[in-house]
Amino acid sequence: MRTHPLTIWAKNNWRFIFTFLVPLVFAIMPIMTTRQEAKCGYVILVMACYWMTEVVPMAVTSLIPVFAFPMFGILSTAECCLVYMKATNVMFLGGLMVAIGVEHCNLHKRIALLVILYVGQSPARLMAGFMLVTTFLSMWISNTATTAMMVPIVNAILDELYPNDSRKKRDEMEITDAVNHSGLEMVSTGAENKGFVTDDPRSQIGADLASASEVNPDVMTKSEGKEIAENGDSEPKRTERDLMARALYLGVAYSANTGGTGVVTGTAPNLVMMSILANSFSSPTGLNFATWIAFNLPGMIICNVLAWLWLQFLFMGLGCKKGGIQKASKEREDAVRRVISQKYKELGRITQHEVTVLILFLILVALWLFRAPGFIEGWSAIFTHDKKISDASAAMLIVFLLFALPSRFEVPWSKEYKNNPPRTGPQPCLSWAPIHEKVPWNIVLLLGGGFAIAEAAAKSGLSIWLGVQFEGLQVLPKEAIVFLVSLLTAMITEVASNTATASILLPVLKEMAINIKVNPIYLMLPATICCSYAFMLPVATAPNAIVFSAANMKSTDMMKAGFVMNMLCILVINIMINTLGVAMFDLHNMPEWTAS
Repeated sequence: MRTHPLTIWAKNNWRFIFTFLVPLVFAIMPIMTTRQEAKCGYVILVMACYWMTEVVPMAVTSLIPVFAFPMFGILSTAECCLVYMKATNVMFLGGLMVAIGVEHCNLHKRIALLVILYVGQSPARLMAGFMLVTTFLSMWISNTATTAMMVPIVNAILDELYPNDSRKKRDEMEITDAVNHSGLEMVSTGAENKGFVTDDPRSQIGADLASASEVNPDVMTKSEGKEIAENGDSEPKRTERDLMARALYLGVAYSANTGGTGVVTGTAPNLVMMSILANSFSSPTGLNFATWIAFNLPGMIICNVLAWLWLQFLFMGLGCKKGGIQKASKEREDAVRRVISQKYKELGRITQHEVTVLILFLILVALWLFRAPGFIEGWSAIFTHDKKISDASAAMLIVFLLFALPSRFEVPWSKEYKNNPPRTGPQPCLSWAPIHEKVPWNIVLLLGGGFAIAEAAAKSGLSIWLGVQFEGLQVLPKEAIVFLVSLLTAMITEVASNTATASILLPVLKEMAINIKVNPIYLMLPATICCSYAFMLPVATAPNAIVFSAANMKSTDMMKAGFVMNMLCILVINIMINTLGVAMFDLHNMPEWTAS
């Protein structure tokens, strides 16, 4: 049956149709009432639809408040523009620049290889090593960059553990290519995979994603397997290498997603929450860089241990499941160790550049931890004036030093320098080129759009109105409310950006908590952490998209493993907030700072 031309046109132009249809559908809200809450809600609903479907780039959607809120009289243009570059944005940028400095000198790769080398080379130990490194690095640098860096290392390890499977799959690919060239309709591997990942709108660093998708071109893709099945042949049986690949790649993705919850600067939703608390209450809330780590680090570790155990059960059987990944022989473990050792040797001896960056990084972490830790008087108390110094100042100080200090310290009176003086001077530890290339400016704009939404929701009264609507939840136990909020957030973030989810939900949860007489941190902190618990879908996060392509797994594989991970992590954060959280932040009592 021939498809109608109008249907084809609608299919080809659905993004443009949706872009202009959504504002018209919701236009009844500002038309029917002149209340500011309705106008603000109209803009937020339109932005939420755009963010979830990504009919236009997310960063472009984040610019809507600049013209929409002034047009509706909610915020002036000046008020709206100011929130796009708040201290939180600057802290985010500063943390990113320091992370790029770490990447620029390959310090992150040296740390990764060194840890994996000493953790062990058995399948279970390898997975533990990869997850440990990924978790630590994603606390400080982009989870996308961390995942993209780990994928080639994982692939090299797989080739050493299963050399026969690798050769067999290469032979299969040669046959597939021959059939493809003969005129049969087949789907190519590397280019298709590269297109899939690079075109994914959630990808933050396109080049990293593209390179990550190229590292495993010798495995048959899901599209090819499906086509073979359609042609009457059975789908190739999964080999032990396939199981090991899924276990390692999923472990990397889970660690990258959970690692960002460990520190305030680890992921954007954390900063959104801190900004909302800082702007809503003039008194200290007790949540800062140090207390964030004290609360979230144990939960992050527990989630990663559970992920490690779950993936072992799913793919290795924990020693009791037949057909799983078998223990590697001594020869295979030695081969893996040689590969890792060789990759580490290729980095050469540790350089002055790496040492300088490492020292500056450690200084920054110390400055963040001890600015105002709460249990002691922090270094910010040295400055007696009334101007508050925030963590953004510490970040920018270290960024300045990265640009100012040389990557190599030269001693002009040394014999080597006198005999063979260099023709050019040393470069600084960080230059503008990698900053220009690697800073995800779209996330900076996304943060600004989220802050604009929070500001407008407060000024228009929308967040207060929504908070009042949820007063009926007072009949439920507080623990049940937290669980429902956590579950709802985790489900939304599977299909929407975690930053967008936090920007829309957190202002509402703050007002809702005040109206039902609950400490705002009690609802906001679990919701913020759950914004990072997106394990089920390839499009949920960039790490998921990278490993989905690299391991050539099915969507059902990721969903089956990810659903259990979601439930485990939701349970962990609920237990943590009702035990450690209550002890640290006195969550059972309404704090005095909510009145400020």
